[in-house]
Amino acid sequence: MSDNTSAPPAAWPLVALFTAGYLAPYLLPTVVGRLDAHLPLSPAQAGLVGTALLLGSATAGFTLASRIPRRGPRPLARLGLLLAALGYGTAASTSLLPLVVAGVVVGGFGSGSATAVAAAGIAGHRDPHRISSLGLLSVSATAGALYLTLPHLGGGHGLPFAAIALVAALAWPATGRLGGPTRPGPAVRSSGRPPYPRAGAVLAGCLLLWSLTQEALWGVSGRIGAEQAGLSEATLGVVFAVALGAGLLGVTGASAFGTRLGRAVPIGAGTAAIAGCVVLTSSADGLGGFAAGEILWNAVYPVVLSYVIGLAAALDPRGRWAVFAGAASSLGTACGPVAGSLLAEAFGFPGMGLVLGGLLLAVAGPLTAVALHAGRSPAAADEPVLRVAAQAPVVSPGTVPEPAGSPVRVRRTPRRVLLLSPAARRSRDRERERERERERERSG
Repeated sequence: MSDNTSAPPAAWPLVALFTAGYLAPYLLPTVVGRLDAHLPLSPAQAGLVGTALLLGSATAGFTLASRIPRRGPRPLARLGLLLAALGYGTAASTSLLPLVVAGVVVGGFGSGSATAVAAAGIAGHRDPHRISSLGLLSVSATAGALYLTLPHLGGGHGLPFAAIALVAALAWPATGRLGGPTRPGPAVRSSGRPPYPRAGAVLAGCLLLWSLTQEALWGVSGRIGAEQAGLSEATLGVVFAVALGAGLLGVTGASAFGTRLGRAVPIGAGTAAIAGCVVLTSSADGLGGFAAGEILWNAVYPVVLSYVIGLAAALDPRGRWAVFAGAASSLGTACGPVAGSLLAEAFGFPGMGLVLGGLLLAVAGPLTAVALHAGRSPAAADEPVLRVAAQAPVVSPGTVPEPAGSPVRVRRTPRRVLLLSPAARRSRDRERERERERERERSG
């Protein structure tokens, strides 16, 4: 029997799947704008359709978080890409509102499924930060190319949906490099609850609010630039294009720099910097302040997101917290535009910025604390990988004396072998040494 968990997944299939899953949220402004312009929908109704897409994506994440290890990534990834292609393709090919809405919801669930599988695979990779950075770079570049191309291909509501469906179809061959269903061993079956439940729940909750603030600002950025800063549509387009380019540079730098400073400093300081950018953008009354806020914000946001994805992977290498955190992020993104509009109406754009900036500062502390907790915990940072093979002995620490020349302890039982990683063995040895020191102190 082959073992799909014996090696970490390849990088490029995960990047392709990540791109296909994240593309719809990245294109949401043009999707909502075209629905408003070319279908009998008000701006609020078009926004609700976009919210339905993101809620479908979040639902997929919460639904599949515990099923990916059992079902295997390949069938779930193919199901997600198929639903995305069919759903968005249907929305692109018709003007009947019920079919458009149904296609958007189905496509959103497919996007969320692809994102969930990609998140779980990234969490199991040797370098999750690098893979998440490559994924963000890929989806940013794809979305940027589409933002530049779609306006020249004509009007109609269907072009963005067709583009998302096409990217989902192009990602299909990558699923051949993903693992299929496996028959998990006893250790896998007994670990249905993700480790570090408090830290994971704090991370998911904070990421929901973190994403809500980003999307709340993004949803009203055009209005801030036009109504408060007095910019023309053409000037706004240039500012957003430069901001997107800054995001590409930020992700590239994060990928090259890696985790030399750990995760706590980039996440905490980056979130505080985003809070300042939100306040600057929302209070801008001219081109300089608005452009500075938007460009700096778009440069820092994907950098922090890449470290947050790596943090979720560190809490559970099987990817369950990464999937839960991604679903929470989608839920916050879905609620963001509504929250931004309500806050702008209640307090004006500057007041909205102060509220969103304060919320970001409030979640920066818990996010940093979770990152510090993950950095101190050997099991969270480098949890042992269980490798399963047929007709072999089970390796388990502390059962019988270690045979001469053997790197692991052995207990004979039929049909499976579990190998403890070198990092876990070092942690075990350190714990035993501390226990011996305590015994010596008590005896002395």
